[in-house]
Amino acid sequence: MIRKTMTAAAALATVATTASAGGIERTNQVVGILFEEGRYVEFSFGNVNPTVSGNAVPALGGFASGDMAPSYWQFGAAYKQDINEQLSFALIYDQPFGADVAYPAGTNYFAQGSTAELRSNALTGVLKYDTSDRFSVYAGLRYQTLGAEASIPFVANYTANGSADGGFGYLVGAAYEIPEIALRLALTYNSKVEHNISTDETSLLTMGTTLNSTTTVNTPQSVNLDFQTGLNEKTLLFAAARWVNWSDFDISPAHYGVLTSGGSLVSYDDDTITYTIGLGRRINDKLAISGRVNYEAANGGFASNLGPTDGSLGVVLAAQYSVNDSTEISAGLSYVDIGDAQTSLMGAQASQFSGNYAIGAGLRIGYRF
Repeated sequence: MIRKTMTAAAALATVATTASAGGIERTNQVVGILFEEGRYVEFSFGNVNPTVSGNAVPALGGFASGDMAPSYWQFGAAYKQDINEQLSFALIYDQPFGADVAYPAGTNYFAQGSTAELRSNALTGVLKYDTSDRFSVYAGLRYQTLGAEASIPFVANYTANGSADGGFGYLVGAAYEIPEIALRLALTYNSKVEHNISTDETSLLTMGTTLNSTTTVNTPQSVNLDFQTGLNEKTLLFAAARWVNWSDFDISPAHYGVLTSGGSLVSYDDDTITYTIGLGRRINDKLAISGRVNYEAANGGFASNLGPTDGSLGVVLAAQYSVNDSTEISAGLSYVDIGDAQTSLMGAQASQFSGNYAIGAGLRIGYRF
């Protein structure tokens, strides 16, 4: 029973968790599927509906921004198979980074009409080697694509269109387990991935001419520390900490730098650490439930006008139902209190964003064969 509890909690732990995270992060790049038993495939779907709005400072009219964060969908898939008693592999598809910005027009807010999109797709192959029944090591290669576009009327009617570019990264990790009590401690490092994005830029200064250059963007390196242990035959405690090196992340197209005297389209001053703690409980042979709390501290300072958030506190509730011995369906809901933030123009405060939140829903289907 404790093995079934552990499996259920692992599946539930990442359902409906994309509502808010540091920077432009949308997944935690977890490799929990490596620890599934036998041959296993899963598909996941999620929708997140943020509400993010603020007000300009009185010097800029005090106008309300309107909700600038559209809802978005997330998709994922993964496959795991044993090669022999010690060696197994997994293929993981996810969309680790993303952004959707759409300031409503007609509000008189200084950023009205500004839009931006960032899209990523990643395919990761991982091999795990069990050195004993308690220790394992794993490593993998990740191929990732990244593309973005933006339109910012309040900066000389600036536009940018960055074609999707592919790049490679890697991950390495190790785990210690005591299967009898469902204990696992896993440490995973994800490398940065470099992208050289062909970027077309225009503004009032280009006078109808499109400027092309290459924008180098490194999606950040990160470290995941994941822990779980059985409290009894039906209950599992799990916790995690994730560090992401956002202070080295920067998107600075060449012409945008000219318009803003060296400014960045998107950058962050600080790294983030996201903490998670939760409980999973098997109700019976068919049904398991879980709850978790996620916390990310605010860093202070000014946030980007394209991402006016700072820190978060969220709750996730999920359930898993075993249709039969091979098929499991997991579903979850999340609510995130998005941290207040201030944005700036020319180094001075431009707005105050507060009272914002996000609601997420997720569904995962797993099949063993």
